[in-house]
Amino acid sequence: MKIVDNQTRAQIFEELTMPPPTLASDEYTSMETREASPNHCLIKIESFYNSGIEKYETKEFWAGRYRWRLLIYPNGDNTVGEDRNCVSVYLAMADTSSYPANWEVNAVFSIFLFDQISANYLCSLGITRRFLGMKSEWGISKFISKKITSETSNGYLVDDTCVFGAEVFIVKKEASIPYMSLKNFDVPYKRDWKIQNFSKLGNFWSSEEFNAGGHKWKICLYSKGDGKEAENHVTIYLYYLGSESVQANYTICIKNQVSDQHMKRTSIDHLFSASDNSWGWGKFMEIATMNNPKKGFVVNDSCLIHIEISSVQVVPNTTSLGKKVCNLLTGLFL
Repeated sequence: MKIVDNQTRAQIFEELTMPPPTLASDEYTSMETREASPNHCLIKIESFYNSGIEKYETKEFWAGRYRWRLLIYPNGDNTVGEDRNCVSVYLAMADTSSYPANWEVNAVFSIFLFDQISANYLCSLGITRRFLGMKSEWGISKFISKKITSETSNGYLVDDTCVFGAEVFIVKKEASIPYMSLKNFDVPYKRDWKIQNFSKLGNFWSSEEFNAGGHKWKICLYSKGDGKEAENHVTIYLYYLGSESVQANYTICIKNQVSDQHMKRTSIDHLFSASDNSWGWGKFMEIATMNNPKKGFVVNDSCLIHIEISSVQVVPNTTSLGKKVCNLLTGLFL
């Protein structure tokens, strides 16, 4: 079996993402590689092309109290542009006949393809979509080209066998959380930083404090990773500097300065408090990718960090609420 060197693999990855894959809604998504297996679905398909099957439907799997399946088209589904030269992959809700009228499910999902040589996964970054009775499947029409898939040395199709996977996370609607109050201050909040002399940074960089949603925050970046678990990766955390408990949706991005292939991560409805005030990604991106001048993330020894905080919601202190209720009940019976 042919071994692919790092430079060749980088060229393959650039071909995968330029032009970017096309979504069923004529949008595009970013791709990344990661080592961790998908949480919810992993399916091995043998005789992927030799069988002549136009569409694979996986068995149902559970994620977020709902049943799902993957729909995989080896020769494309030909619904968006010229898809016959690509593999199309979609996520579909399974057995929706028992759902109430006007049902909807909002989900963030990623689709995976296993590299059987490098033992890691090519995956789409989280795609947020609303699944409805009239539109119960979403996905990527041009997930990967057949040319790249069919080349055995790339690792995605070996002996006509490939492995696909999926992760699905449900986005809760605000209406289903009545105990929360939304503060419409300065959100959505967007901010950019330029970190100069990146190579001389050491391992730690921190932004100045900033206000978003009526609360104070800061970003911390560890250029060589935070701890052994993040070895060989850049680590980024968002720190909450307030005393109340708040729930926030936010996206952090390391911008690509030579193309639009930015590296971004999104967190949905994360709960911050004074005692648990940070959240982020230990393995935000590989150090080798970050420092490779050909990749465009560090240019002239500077990198660009972007954050968007789309919502901040205050969560009342349930302990103090309980005390108030107890005091009220006590007063009624005295």
